[in-house]
Amino acid sequence: MFGPLTRGCPFFTVALMNGHRMTLSSDLRSPANQAGMRARNKWSVVQTLLEEGALSQADISRRTGLSRTTISSLVAELKAIRLVIDTDTPRLGGAAHAGRPGLLLTIDDSAGAAVGVDFGHRHVRVAVANLAHVVLAERAHAVDVKGDPHELMTLAARIVVEVLAEAGVEHSRVLGVGVGLPGPIDRERGMVGSASILPAWADIPAAAEMSRLLGLPVELDNDSNLGALAEAVRGAGQGCSHVAYVKAATGICVGLVIDGQLYRGADGTAGELGHIVVAESGPMCYCGNRGCLETLVGGPAITELLRHAHGEQLDLDAILRKAADGDLACQRALADVGRQMGKAIAIYCNLVNPRRVVIGGTLSLAGELLLAPLRDSMRQHTLQLSTRTVDVVPAELGDRAEVLGALTMILRAADGELASRLQATVEVAGS
Repeated sequence: MFGPLTRGCPFFTVALMNGHRMTLSSDLRSPANQAGMRARNKWSVVQTLLEEGALSQADISRRTGLSRTTISSLVAELKAIRLVIDTDTPRLGGAAHAGRPGLLLTIDDSAGAAVGVDFGHRHVRVAVANLAHVVLAERAHAVDVKGDPHELMTLAARIVVEVLAEAGVEHSRVLGVGVGLPGPIDRERGMVGSASILPAWADIPAAAEMSRLLGLPVELDNDSNLGALAEAVRGAGQGCSHVAYVKAATGICVGLVIDGQLYRGADGTAGELGHIVVAESGPMCYCGNRGCLETLVGGPAITELLRHAHGEQLDLDAILRKAADGDLACQRALADVGRQMGKAIAIYCNLVNPRRVVIGGTLSLAGELLLAPLRDSMRQHTLQLSTRTVDVVPAELGDRAEVLGALTMILRAADGELASRLQATVEVAGS
């Protein structure tokens, strides 16, 4: 996000939309420099609204560091050129406040929209949002992600067309499509980076194929990364610049937000928590190793363990219901899962020192049955300094986190044609 202009120094730097920085003279007394500073401040307001969605003038003031009086003046000018409009609709992932809602400001959403597609293990979810980060339409369909990738992508493309029509968004207004898959992603090639985790997808250029089907630019990422982005920006990690999002369901994976930005690692495989070896003589894992965390605490491992105890067919949802109803075997199994997860998450706390650990995925629905033993285990296996200030909290966005993260990824990356056009408009208007 753009920060305020730095004053009182021989030079100050202004962050540009494309990520480069420009050094400008601090002699602001000339009309040209004053006009330039005002244009940059306008662009700071625009960038804040592009990243954050609908905000009040007070929110914009806090995020940019500019005074409320300055913000009021800048907003009036941006309204005059139809870049900024009033709205009473809350931002993406947000909820309306009780009572009469306050007036919010947003970028005029006629300039563009974003599409998010989340391929979960058991569903494909599609959503479209405008530049105010407001979800206009959303739909989910039950699927098995291990099925035929071409059939799954064709289905997703059809749902995208339907959702765009439902939202009343023309194809030409779509800035891009964010797509999430539950596996490590080779972002350079736009495909799954591991043949052992999603073997059917391993040789499929998923980003290019989705782009061909939709006729739109596509950005592919790991689903836990997208969940981390959504929870950090809109959910339980909001307000923290260092967040670890743990998606605990069929598999176990972590998305990391460091200094407010997603951290993917050199090859996009950062966060594969489920494949940390915790028992060298443990069960064989499909990745080829023995005793991976996922073989002990992933959804299939839990259901297999409890089938023996109950003598019946169970799935993870049924186990959570039974635990909530007081079933001791199910409660014990979830507590053991929490302790094992806590040991593994402790490694991340020692290495990257997050301020908040957000537990998402189906297992997070167990609540304190899982979280209490997880916290205890973390404290036992980390440096005291690493866990003294870390919060462990349940996710807030549920199974929508990944698709909301896909939308946020596209909306945050508005540094292409739209952003250039907006920047030029602001700078011309301010000169």
